[in-house]
Amino acid sequence: MGLLSSRRGLTGSRLVVLLGALSMFGPLTMDMYLPALPALTRDLSASTSAGQLTLTACMAGLAAGQLVFGPVSDAIGRRRPLVACLVVFVLASLGAVFASSIWVLLVLRLLQGLGGSAGIVIARAVVRDRFPAAEAAQRYALLTLVSSTAPIVAPVLGGLVLQFGEWRAIFVALAISGLLVLIGASAGIAESLPPERRLGGGLAETGRVMHALVRDRAFRGYVLAGSLAFAAMAAYIAGSPFVLQDVYGLSPLAFACVFAGNAVGIVALGRVNRRLVGRLGAAAMLQRGIYLGASGGVALLVSVLAGAGLVAVLVSLLAVVASIGLVLPNATALAMRVEPSIAGRASALIGAAQFGIGGLVAPLVGVAGRHSAVPMAIVVVAMGAGAIAALRSASARVSL
Repeated sequence: MGLLSSRRGLTGSRLVVLLGALSMFGPLTMDMYLPALPALTRDLSASTSAGQLTLTACMAGLAAGQLVFGPVSDAIGRRRPLVACLVVFVLASLGAVFASSIWVLLVLRLLQGLGGSAGIVIARAVVRDRFPAAEAAQRYALLTLVSSTAPIVAPVLGGLVLQFGEWRAIFVALAISGLLVLIGASAGIAESLPPERRLGGGLAETGRVMHALVRDRAFRGYVLAGSLAFAAMAAYIAGSPFVLQDVYGLSPLAFACVFAGNAVGIVALGRVNRRLVGRLGAAAMLQRGIYLGASGGVALLVSVLAGAGLVAVLVSLLAVVASIGLVLPNATALAMRVEPSIAGRASALIGAAQFGIGGLVAPLVGVAGRHSAVPMAIVVVAMGAGAIAALRSASARVSL
């Protein structure tokens, strides 16, 4: 184990840890600047919805990039597109430091998402390349566990940076993080898809494979179930800086700590999932996660409408967020039961659905302005109900 030759790279758990670091780009890029989002919108003279569009732009880049780089990695290998996209991420992060308007920042956030997308889509594909399907569920659980440290660390770091500088300094930190992962990936990730297993055919073949995947009832159901649950968390990510700071009066640092505390729930249930998925199965664990998140959404809406106070809201949000520790690894493992030669395309559809739907719902939580929590609660409930419907459509017949 350890850093091997450039031909072999890392192996085993150390490889999964590095792949987890690549998967962190999505939550890291979104979460680290959340404590600064209200200040950022004021500084750039933008509305609440325009500020939240910076989240949408990033998610759009993450979604579109995965649709592109997943198939590209199936055709030319995993390593080259990964390194190129990490370079783009670093440059876009540096550019955001000097953004002079919300519209310039939107473009740079889109580029950040595009640059970070390869890490997410290729990390899943590499797991499918290196590990048999029976072992992949546990590896995806470990991947989620590692990547889930980003929501814990990122907002706290963002809050600390704001104690000593303005929001632009957060993008400096993102650029440095991207550079470190670029160095690690260049040294530690070898090519996992040999030429004889690559799937070419250009756009026509990509379209044919993706059409077949979308038509597959189980694949479609598991992808939508995971994506809608992720969208509920995206609504929380977009709305919580305003809800918790402007409605409930938390400081940026207090918000960061609360946000990190909620993210600890993802890690905790991720560890539970790793222990139980081998005995209960991925479908049963996914069902538990979906229903936990949906229940938390209903409790959140009731708490907001009844004026139950901050504690009730936080407990409800904890259920919504923590459920991701059960949902994402199992939805991914179930959907990724495909041939390794099309793992990049399957991974691309999973990621595009997650970030695409999440990006669409993010601006909705701000339609009533920064002083109402009702839109966020309604979106979370709607996404939870949709996730239940999608899970049932996948015919995951397991018992609680």
